[in-house]
Amino acid sequence: MNSASAPNPSTWTICMPIYPKVAVLDIAGPVQVFGVVPGLKCLLVAADKNPVQTAEGVLITPDVSFADCPSCTVLMVPGGSGQVEMMVDPAYQGFLKTQAAQAEVVSSVCVGSLLLAVAGLLDGYNATTHWAALSCLQLFPEVRVMPGYPRFVRDRNRVTGGGVSAGIDAALEVVRGLAGDAVADEAELILQYVSEPPFCQGDPLKANPVVLDAATDRLKPLEQARLQQIERLLGDHSAAAHCM
Repeated sequence: MNSASAPNPSTWTICMPIYPKVAVLDIAGPVQVFGVVPGLKCLLVAADKNPVQTAEGVLITPDVSFADCPSCTVLMVPGGSGQVEMMVDPAYQGFLKTQAAQAEVVSSVCVGSLLLAVAGLLDGYNATTHWAALSCLQLFPEVRVMPGYPRFVRDRNRVTGGGVSAGIDAALEVVRGLAGDAVADEAELILQYVSEPPFCQGDPLKANPVVLDAATDRLKPLEQARLQQIERLLGDHSAAAHCM
């Protein structure tokens, strides 16, 4: 990501491939960031143009289908509980590989990084994901999972975000890398993005142990489903070859 040779923002196309039970903020946060960059075009893409229901029950209508989606400048993959099914969805995985091959930047929010990892698109890169899914990302031997709980990790033209709200940070970093500091600074100011959480429990390193234990227990069934799905994929030699 070199802003000196980057295209003018008016020529960018951001593609976010969505799916049933995607997390609404994983979409809304980055879309809001990209929306304040003049001329930038952001497309929500899905298998077809029927409304998609998020994990929170919000219906979102895609702009375009996989088949009709143009080549994108930035591919940003959101997370959500429906991510488990998308790891083994041929149409979704095929779309990621096709678009990533020509995108200037490949990015993710939250457990969207697991979808990139299954497609082999994080092999050889530093990356992160939601704090509760780090053990899932660590199952991919060619992915270098960064220690701690960073808001985002940038490695060359890969930008992976932490959990949910970190999609705003990751999107700002995408804008900064492509258009430079001034454009990203202005976007941050227009959004009045000043991260001052009221309870200071968002970082596992700083969270109250009681809160951390409760959140971990609540997320455990979903993380077990993710682990089992990845283990099945990597245990299948043909799937492993396909992914890596």
